[in-house]
Amino acid sequence: MTEAGERAAPAASVVRLVGGRVAPWIAFALVHAWLAWLNLAAPGQPMGDVTGVYRVWAENAASGWLRMGIDAAWVYPILAFVPMAASLAFGSAWYAQTWLVLVTLLDAVAFAVLLGSATLSRTRRAAAWWWLGFLVLLGPIALGRIDAVTVPIAMVGLLMAAGRPRVAAVLLTVGAWVKVWPAALVAALVIASRRRAEVAGIAVALSIGILGVSLLAGSGLNALGFVEEQAGRGLQVEAPLAVAWLWQIVAGSHGVGVVYSRDILTFQIDGPGADAAAALTTPAMAVGVLAVVLLGVRAVRRGGTFARVMPPLAMSLVVVLMLANKVGSPQFVAWLAAPVVLGLVYRTRRFAVPAVLAASVALCTQLIYPYWYGWLLAANPAFVLLLTTKVALLVALLGWGVAAVWQAGTRREPALRTG
Repeated sequence: MTEAGERAAPAASVVRLVGGRVAPWIAFALVHAWLAWLNLAAPGQPMGDVTGVYRVWAENAASGWLRMGIDAAWVYPILAFVPMAASLAFGSAWYAQTWLVLVTLLDAVAFAVLLGSATLSRTRRAAAWWWLGFLVLLGPIALGRIDAVTVPIAMVGLLMAAGRPRVAAVLLTVGAWVKVWPAALVAALVIASRRRAEVAGIAVALSIGILGVSLLAGSGLNALGFVEEQAGRGLQVEAPLAVAWLWQIVAGSHGVGVVYSRDILTFQIDGPGADAAAALTTPAMAVGVLAVVLLGVRAVRRGGTFARVMPPLAMSLVVVLMLANKVGSPQFVAWLAAPVVLGLVYRTRRFAVPAVLAASVALCTQLIYPYWYGWLLAANPAFVLLLTTKVALLVALLGWGVAAVWQAGTRREPALRTG
């Protein structure tokens, strides 16, 4: 072998390693080990909700005292209790570790589906590496909330949506009964899929079944209590609309402040107009969702393919839920992973811009929560500016998505291969 050939051999081996499946899986393990360590050891109590709230709910139910969503109205849909209860499998002392293992296993299933069983394509490889980078940028919150359970379920559902829409409908509906946001993905699937009647029928039938089991367990109207619980919330400090009041605090206004709600365990804005703004978020969200839905219907009616319509439509609906939201919790950013991964699988270069925007939103989020969250609560100008930047990035993401959905209905292209 020549000297040039000897030099080329190690380089080729590195290329094969990075381009194959081994390197992504090694990176997956390292990323999740890092995030698990952060959740257990980092400042700011990243797993505060898991160990301080979820565990209490699970223990109360296990002791026969109170079953959330059954015996009392709850802020989450009924299936959210499944992973919370499952994390008690090895006892209360190991609740946090069990939760992290459970979420990691769900992520591993989604990662395996993303990489696929055939030859690893460039698009799927790019999507897999992006997701790992996104998780690192988002930080411990990527694993330490109930949303972390729904993201891999939603991702698998979206990845199966083109070839197996009925399976996708089941997964996305189950996800919506853990945390509501995947319902937006169900809506996108109904619009973009040619088998929309089947998808809608499965979603409705499965929802009725879940409600029926809840009623048999004695829930009564508590099974839908999460609707009322969410409607009664105030304007949370991380909500996009809260930026306007936070800047008033920065400017020295004495009529605006941040207060803690013991009813729902969150920090909220207290000031003139804050309650009215919180009340307006629900109709604003409905109008935004309707507008995006109509754009999606237009695109499909004008011949837009599934590959062109579904990713930006799903992403736009998710971002509307984030922007027109009175809560705005940092874990909501995790939702972006599912539609962006789908977009990268179908149209890697086209989805480069939203991928960068979403990653930037994730980084802004980790810089605020959990490490320096107190600075935002104190309305420190730098952190209010950081939150404002995050909101601006989300607005840009929505603008890109809406434009992409519109363009999907203005020119026709052949269906793209997903690899």
